[in-house]
Amino acid sequence: MRRADVCVVQIAECFRDDADILCNPIGISPIIGGRLAKATFANEVVMTDAVSVLAANIIPLGDETAERVVESYVPYRTIFDIVWSGRRHVMMGATQIDQFGNQNIAAIGGYEQPKAQLLGLRGAPGNLINHRTSYWIPKHSTRSFVKGVDVVSGPGYDKMRSLGAPSNKYHDVHRVVSNLGVFDFLTPDNRMRIVSVHPGVSVEEIREHTEFEIEIPEILEESRFPTEIEIDLIKSIDPDGLRYSEVDDE
Repeated sequence: MRRADVCVVQIAECFRDDADILCNPIGISPIIGGRLAKATFANEVVMTDAVSVLAANIIPLGDETAERVVESYVPYRTIFDIVWSGRRHVMMGATQIDQFGNQNIAAIGGYEQPKAQLLGLRGAPGNLINHRTSYWIPKHSTRSFVKGVDVVSGPGYDKMRSLGAPSNKYHDVHRVVSNLGVFDFLTPDNRMRIVSVHPGVSVEEIREHTEFEIEIPEILEESRFPTEIEIDLIKSIDPDGLRYSEVDDE
């Protein structure tokens, strides 16, 4: 069993218990994991085809000619109604993330004089304040899991507290999945903690690759392997094995 397959299953698990919302995974592994969740235990979510269609069936990754069972059309003009109502769970990437869940996809070195320009803020500041968000980080290191992000693209729990209670209505940094483990913020002060470690990974390895002190629960689980049914579904969603380009087998 390869590490990338474990990661895809843990991404899918982020959408467990979601119902009647827009599941909006962004990126290779998040799309595979989101579609796996829809095909198994999260049937009640609506799944974007990554453009403007909500599709009820499994669509192979990158296959623009695949037949879609269309549940609804969601053109750009209607997305904001969904976003602002809290009925969306997006999984996106993070170049940097800190202990409170602040995310950076804008610039390294600060926006005044950045060392490297990234994607920019995009819609993150407005979107992430309004709905549940999870993150996928395929290379867990002290460069990505940092004490403080250079630019806050997506606000974490400490930033939201500074804005006051009305701004916290829908804000929810749900999970972070990396190539080493799964993390959440269910601690008294909303600091990041380990939920599970992937098979073959130790807590010390996670500590070594994290710049801040990460919380460790009394009961620490190991991320589960995909079932045979899930492996077959993953292969049908990602027949070209693109997920392996994101996660090295270590």
